[in-house]
Amino acid sequence: MVAARAGRPAPGSGRAAPRSLPNEVRIIGGRWKRSKLPVGDAAGLRPTPDRIRETLFNWLGQTLDGWRCLDAFAGSGALGFEAASRGAAEAVLLERDAVLVRSLQATRLRLHADAVRIERADALQWMGRAPADSFDLVFLDPPFGSPLLVPALAAAAGILVAGGLVYVEAAEPLDPAAFSPLGLELHRASRAGAVAFQLLRRTEATPPPAD
Repeated sequence: MVAARAGRPAPGSGRAAPRSLPNEVRIIGGRWKRSKLPVGDAAGLRPTPDRIRETLFNWLGQTLDGWRCLDAFAGSGALGFEAASRGAAEAVLLERDAVLVRSLQATRLRLHADAVRIERADALQWMGRAPADSFDLVFLDPPFGSPLLVPALAAAAGILVAGGLVYVEAAEPLDPAAFSPLGLELHRASRAGAVAFQLLRRTEATPPPAD
């Protein structure tokens, strides 16, 4: 759920082109079920589709009562607002694009989503400053094909509670070599079309600090 540059993948990259952009998405469960979320006119913005979110929240359980959640690359806010709709005590949405931030703030006001906090911020820098054990669940869906996923995963591992979860969405599944040294293990994984998505769990071991 991020803003990314549109265009064809580089030759030989093995990556599919970003999916077409809907004008809006809907929250699929919880307090605000069926509420519409606008999808801004940002290059390459690609909210997580309904069927992937449905699978994800089946994995997580239908309610997230009391959970502290971070949507690190918020875009339309579909993941963060979905978590808040399902009972999260706190959902922090990070977004760099000023236009998207204003849209997220308008949605927060419209839904009276008091548990949602929206910050205009660089996700890597913000997570690098956050205290350890800050979140039970972190959503990571950085720009399609960008190099941000691995450093974002390292930063997210450092702010999860033991047993906390990281949702990862990308063109290809992460190799365990990328997440095992961070104290993360694979919990669930699937694919829908060009999108691979995984749910990783932090083990009891304390992960090393992010570079």
